[in-house]
Amino acid sequence: MNLLINVCLVLFVLVAALMILVILMQRPKSEGLGAAFGGGVTENIFGAQTTNVLVKFTTWLAGIFFALTFALSVLYAHHSVASSAFRRELMKNQPAQTSPAPEKAQSSPGASPATAPAQASPAVSPAASAAPTGSPKS
Repeated sequence: MNLLINVCLVLFVLVAALMILVILMQRPKSEGLGAAFGGGVTENIFGAQTTNVLVKFTTWLAGIFFALTFALSVLYAHHSVASSAFRRELMKNQPAQTSPAPEKAQSSPGASPATAPAQASPAVSPAASAAPTGSPKS
């Protein structure tokens, strides 16, 4: 799985770089960055119909770019689900308690008062605390 993701990533970067170069080589109507590469060079390489060839090549590269993007998103989603399922299986096989919980002291007849838990006795009875605190205004 990781090998396939890495191969797709390398192809993705190569297609992106090639697409940038092809787009910059195109001769715009305003003679922008396309003139920097020299219009004669692209016409010698691709022929007299340079614009049509570069446009078709850009279209194919864009299609490959989007297909690789979709494939990478599916592979990453599948990879994260597989790794989480793998982690769940690993967690099942581990003991239930990974860290020791603090032990609660149990009161026994022979326990000293310092180690026995202090039981809080309510200072106010529950009935008194449930009574309304405010008086209605008339």
